[in-house]
Amino acid sequence: MTTSPVKPPELRDFYENPAVPVASGTPRSRRQARMLAEALGPASAERTGTILDIGCGDGTAAATAAPFLPGHRIVGIDWSQDALRRARTRIPYAVRGELTGGGLPFRTGSADAVLFSEVIEHLVDPDAALDEIRRVLRPGGHLMLSTPNLAAWYNRALLLAGVQPVFSEVSLRAIHGRPGREVVGHLRLYTARALREFVAASGFDVVRLAGAPFHGVPRPLRPLDRLACARPSLASILLLHARRT
Repeated sequence: MTTSPVKPPELRDFYENPAVPVASGTPRSRRQARMLAEALGPASAERTGTILDIGCGDGTAAATAAPFLPGHRIVGIDWSQDALRRARTRIPYAVRGELTGGGLPFRTGSADAVLFSEVIEHLVDPDAALDEIRRVLRPGGHLMLSTPNLAAWYNRALLLAGVQPVFSEVSLRAIHGRPGREVVGHLRLYTARALREFVAASGFDVVRLAGAPFHGVPRPLRPLDRLACARPSLASILLLHARRT
């Protein structure tokens, strides 16, 4: 996903390239949407929640989440004009915004929830990003964050074999030293423990940490990947629910 602070021109150009993937797996989006629906509860005539999908990419995640969140308004936000053009074909609201610099185009405390899906691993300054998310959330508002797990079950085995972990990247031009061929621009990776501590230190109460499978796992290994979700510290994808303190 693509919302980020100010970057060197070559990194910004990387995310404006239409060939760079800006969507994540549907299983993760569904799990995250169910977690948020449980946290928010049903919308009512008196109360309709505003959900910001920050780093919405092509809008796939927001479109997947929408059926689980009837009555709530989902607004996609991204700084990539190419991603926003695609997002507007899938969701009613998609606006341009950044997490640093001028900040997001929303008032303080105006959002009930933030979806932050597969974004934090792309950021130069994740501290400033969570500060801005905290600003736009109302007190008690929900943060639903997902990110790849550096300590996924197969990464532990790869490191023991001296192989670069999946999800990690040493270049924006090609993959070196690990399985896979798709460059997506990951700058930071988290373990379950590191993610919990980082989010808590940024002014949030961590409510729940869950796991989700990774769509890029080879088909014969997918049953094992789904099984690993029972222990988030081993899962491919970390799904974290936190609330603004």
